[in-house]
Amino acid sequence: MATIHVDDRDYEVDGADNLLHACLSLGLDIPYFCWHPAMGSVGACRQCAVKQYKNADDTQGMLVMSCMAPVQDDAYISIEDDEAKAFRANVIEWLMINHPHDCPVCEEGGHCHLQDMTVMTGHDSRRYRFRKRTHQNQDLGPFIGHEMNRCITCYRCVRFYQDYAGGGDLGAFGAHDNVYFGRFQEGTLESPFSGNLTEVCPTGVFTDQTHSEHYTRKWDLQFAPSVCHQCAVGCNISPGERYGDIRRIENRYNGEVNHHFLCDRGRFGYGYVNREDRPRVPEWRERQRVDAGPGAAGVVGGTISLEIDDALDRAADGMRNARRVIGIGSPRASLESNHMLRTLVGDTNFSTGIAARELELLVRMNELNTRCGLPSPSLREIESCDAVFVLGEDLINSAARMALAIRQAVNAKGEALAAERGIPSWNAEAVKTLAQEAHHPFFLATPDATELDALAEQTYHAAPDDIARLGFAVAHYIDPEAPCPEALDDATTALASRIAEALMVAQRPLVVSGGSLGTPAVLEAAGNVARALARRTRPGALSLVRREANSTGLSLLGGQSLDWALECLTSGEADGVVILENDLYARADAGQVDTALQRADCIVTLDHQRTATWDKADIGLPAASFAESDGTLVSLEGRAQRFYQVFEPSYIRPETRIRESWRWLNALKVSVERQVMTPLTLDEVTRDMAMTYPALAPAGDAGLSAAYRVHGLRLAREPHRYSGRTAMRANLDVSELRAPQDPDTPFAFSMEGYAGHAEPRREVAFAWAPGWNSPQAWNKFQDEVGGHLRAGDPGVRLLGPLPGDYDYTRTLPARFAARDDQWLAVPQARLFGGDETSARAEPIQARMAETRFTMSRGTAERLRMSPGVPLTFNLGERRLTLPVAISDAWPDGVIGVPDQSGLSLVAPEWGHLEPQEVRA
Repeated sequence: MATIHVDDRDYEVDGADNLLHACLSLGLDIPYFCWHPAMGSVGACRQCAVKQYKNADDTQGMLVMSCMAPVQDDAYISIEDDEAKAFRANVIEWLMINHPHDCPVCEEGGHCHLQDMTVMTGHDSRRYRFRKRTHQNQDLGPFIGHEMNRCITCYRCVRFYQDYAGGGDLGAFGAHDNVYFGRFQEGTLESPFSGNLTEVCPTGVFTDQTHSEHYTRKWDLQFAPSVCHQCAVGCNISPGERYGDIRRIENRYNGEVNHHFLCDRGRFGYGYVNREDRPRVPEWRERQRVDAGPGAAGVVGGTISLEIDDALDRAADGMRNARRVIGIGSPRASLESNHMLRTLVGDTNFSTGIAARELELLVRMNELNTRCGLPSPSLREIESCDAVFVLGEDLINSAARMALAIRQAVNAKGEALAAERGIPSWNAEAVKTLAQEAHHPFFLATPDATELDALAEQTYHAAPDDIARLGFAVAHYIDPEAPCPEALDDATTALASRIAEALMVAQRPLVVSGGSLGTPAVLEAAGNVARALARRTRPGALSLVRREANSTGLSLLGGQSLDWALECLTSGEADGVVILENDLYARADAGQVDTALQRADCIVTLDHQRTATWDKADIGLPAASFAESDGTLVSLEGRAQRFYQVFEPSYIRPETRIRESWRWLNALKVSVERQVMTPLTLDEVTRDMAMTYPALAPAGDAGLSAAYRVHGLRLAREPHRYSGRTAMRANLDVSELRAPQDPDTPFAFSMEGYAGHAEPRREVAFAWAPGWNSPQAWNKFQDEVGGHLRAGDPGVRLLGPLPGDYDYTRTLPARFAARDDQWLAVPQARLFGGDETSARAEPIQARMAETRFTMSRGTAERLRMSPGVPLTFNLGERRLTLPVAISDAWPDGVIGVPDQSGLSLVAPEWGHLEPQEVRA
């Protein structure tokens, strides 16, 4: 710690900081542009000048750039010095020389760091009267808009894109006052993190293209704290709504999870919430009993729209007439909704809605996270690891934000080298120059090449069983008591020995695996490595990747598999089913689902999308999406987090009958049991859930209760400048309707609530502080800039290592052997198009690559296949025809099948190629 004196006041600060970071962490305001808390200092913009004095007697002092000036004990500085203020005013005027006067039409207006800093410096007039420099903009794809004339040359964009995210297709071109930031030729930005440019850029050069199509100023958006539903990482987001549509998603700071950044699927995949074909009222179908083959089984008649009471009565009648009703849950639905479904049908009648083989892996992952001796790390903890071993996961596609954290961990070798030489970690260019190509040890074992391969010290591309064998060998070399696979070749033996050595030498080793390949052996191998490290008392971590937003939570809640549910219906053991936010056709063979649903006499479906399963239901109840509901999710690290309703759908569209799934299920239970309806709040449902399932008990404290207040006020969903509430409903009624009331959360559907930064709290709907309207306002909510939220980061941990003697798995797979007449189909995760909901968003669809099988060059030559040629692949009664992609890294005898491709593949299966399709 160090004491600094700022404008005649004394402060205690971290002696390792620079002056800008220290002052901002104290809540003092210094304007800046090029500095960013995640990327350090480069001293490019000269905007953060302050006066520094030699001692208390020095009256002259000297100007220093606070981002490049280290904190010194007993240092005297002045932010308010006249010379410093004049210098900062001159800098902003120079930067604004070529900036257009387009704030009223600029999409960054009211959300702009440049505006904030211009006001902060007092710059309010333009003296430059000559021709401005202009640039031609580029088409950068469906996510990012480009307006280069607004650039102030802070270099933040390329520092994030190249240095932080590892992208290679965006750079700086030109020199002096004519620098251009873009691609060498226009085209879609390739990085899966390109959307962060919209918040990294302090001006309006890079804007959210999906927001442009239905643009609304930040102060006229209604927000709520939420959690991304597009994968299992659990990134925190702030969705913004206007007129009943989600207009944009911004990053919501969480010091333990996503920090400042999101992946593009999480940022731009919200379009399914706004689809016009969404079910908005209950629907009833009278089924025509026809049997025209598997595809036509259970064809339904006309659809009739119902009111809520009528829909509940018809659904309740159908359930009462059924001999046995089962419930099928969903890993994309909240814990509360799954709990209410289980309460409705009974513990013995509840299915998780997850295929049996995937559910087995999820349960095993929970056991490994508690029985291997190593904790499951947060993303912040991942970034501090100094050796990484990834078994079987293509992280860019299965957990993109985790991949970004691992990139920081591997690149942190430069900071370690700098620390040895006394160079502070915030001195970004010095650290970068010193590091050159130095990385912490990183080893990657996957079937195909990935975007992280360039960072790896060594890669290993093989079939799943061979990947598992490498992992088992690594565990053996760490601890000889761990079993070793038989018949390892020399290259694999040498690689296993090298990985084991790197993990043992590291101070914080990390092992990463997951269920993407659907192979238990790969998970068990990762578990053995973790056990070996724990037995050798290494303070490491084990991270296991799950597929969907609530996969972890649903596996902790418990229940039968989807296979069990379909068999119950097919065999006639059950003749009624309630399906919660789950398209069964995306998880099981279409013929199998058709047969099961045809046998059911009562099918009730709740969903916010019109799916193939919805079309087979007798009663369809329109469920709320994440933007219209509250609930709890559990991320892959075992962190339970609450998401909150952004808007009430019936306020703008009175004709809608959308309700939260848990509320529908409670009403349905009351109707079935012929009880009197009593109001039920989310707090009551969450409390009951926490008491019912011991593994989920801490989840009851994951969010704020509805009674939480700050100075007696609810928390505001709307910025204090929010306008036009009366006009928003003018097409419906000239009288202003009372704002919706929210009994379930402490948030108000209004600007009349607390929205400040002075009172610490974990759940912040949107970042705003006096003078700070841009995303940089998050600095005001943190204990130190780039640290944790002052009230603690949202969420509670459910998974952690339990004490005990961790026994090794001793059933090891044999070496993979290709077959002459069969090929092993292996699931392939994919970022764009790999999950059920974001694939319905148009911008994501525009980024989705063509769905293809992947095969090795050797297999392609053997089959005389060329890239793009269609291939028909059979897995039992399932068949799929797709074009072929050829990979030099892919193992022989294996076929890659992308997620959401139509085969519903969750685990490796042997299949056949149709002979007529094997052609040149």
